[in-house]
Amino acid sequence: MKDYRNIETFVGDKKSCSACSRKFSCSLIQTSWPTLFLCSAKLLHYSSLEAADLCLSHILMQNKQRFQNTFLRPSSSDFLLKKMHGLFFVLVTCTVGASAFRLQQVKNTENCSDHTVFFKHFYELHGEPVVLKCPSPRYKHLDFSALTSNITWYKNGSNTMISGRDEDSRIWAKGNALWFLPVMLEDSGVYICTRRNSSYCAEVSIHLTVVKKTAAWEIAYPQVLFTFTSGKIVCPDLWDFTPNRTSLELKWYKDAQPLEENERFIILKGSGSLIITPVLPTDAGYYTCKMSFPFEGVAYEITRRIQLETVEQEKRIIPIIVYPAQKTTSAALGSKMTLPCKVFVGLSSHFQTDVEWLANDSSVDVVYKQSRVTEGERQEIVENGENFIEVPLIFDSVEEVDFYTDFTCLAQNRYGYQELPTRVKQEDVGLSWHIAMIPVALACLIVGGMCMHKWWKRRADKGYTIPKV
Repeated sequence: MKDYRNIETFVGDKKSCSACSRKFSCSLIQTSWPTLFLCSAKLLHYSSLEAADLCLSHILMQNKQRFQNTFLRPSSSDFLLKKMHGLFFVLVTCTVGASAFRLQQVKNTENCSDHTVFFKHFYELHGEPVVLKCPSPRYKHLDFSALTSNITWYKNGSNTMISGRDEDSRIWAKGNALWFLPVMLEDSGVYICTRRNSSYCAEVSIHLTVVKKTAAWEIAYPQVLFTFTSGKIVCPDLWDFTPNRTSLELKWYKDAQPLEENERFIILKGSGSLIITPVLPTDAGYYTCKMSFPFEGVAYEITRRIQLETVEQEKRIIPIIVYPAQKTTSAALGSKMTLPCKVFVGLSSHFQTDVEWLANDSSVDVVYKQSRVTEGERQEIVENGENFIEVPLIFDSVEEVDFYTDFTCLAQNRYGYQELPTRVKQEDVGLSWHIAMIPVALACLIVGGMCMHKWWKRRADKGYTIPKV
């Protein structure tokens, strides 16, 4: 089972829109009316809808007189031109609106010196309480210490900021957390939180997918225990619902059947742990922990499904790559990306295991001599008493050649090794390109209609007539 809950990818885009003023580091090459169509088509590929709107407004203001000279010359024979003028502004409006489906809009970020996007995915169960936290980047090469606690929340595609708790609200923001009491299937989508100060903004796009309770096994948390030793299963992600970490009251189930406490299965009272001693190969399977969460007179149920994998003891010191879980990662051209390789080393010491990234079976620094793609700093992590090593692969800017490069995470020690190949593929553009081309095509139709109109008018002025049969 893939660990969907720990998927975290770093993506950034420093590009500016490509037709505007110096304020946005842009240059206006053409100031006649077709620029609007060309500009709006280009803007679909950039990450700041706010800048796109301001760019288009700037061009409209610069070319107001030119628009009037081109289109607004009313006469008794200009009915077609009037209709085209109205259609033209409808097309511009539609084009800007279409951009909203391709770009993520965040308020008050136009003064930021940089704009970075992080992606974090959450899978939750319908009808249960959910807390989304606005995460901070964890890689040491990124410095977020200057950010203040000024955090705002939006749902992608909506201009309405999610406010604090109202009397009847089911979804509300509190500090760096977004609460759902409870979450519903229709809440699935992308939620955007923005950390900002006067000079820097960090935008975090959190992907939330809500599934029915009957599909809980599809989003199970993976955990690993070694056979014929004592092991511990931990009920994860509960601390947002209980400030006192020693007062948890859980019910445990194994393959949907209540788990009775005995000499092999010990439920640690007040904690989120289940001790198994010793762990047997037959203990593998699905475990469920449930907790009641009372809030303002309503008792909500919190459910966590865990998929336990048992590993033979003689293999315990062979490293196991737990992330990336997928063999392909999507990225946009020109974007930043950080792809972590997370390795489980069990009870072994961190220094006994080497973890590195390869590109086309060679060291990354050999293939990428210009350091556009580099291997990041090694991190040694302890989770639930087990040791992990994480090494990120950092793309300063994704280029087309990366889509044809074989990347491999290699983890090895003197007892064995594991390697995980992965590819970077180009992010699907979707319908944005086609939507952008619609106004361009219609613009050509408008120009053709105007030329035909003037040509027929000149023929009529010269006295050309169609002979009668």
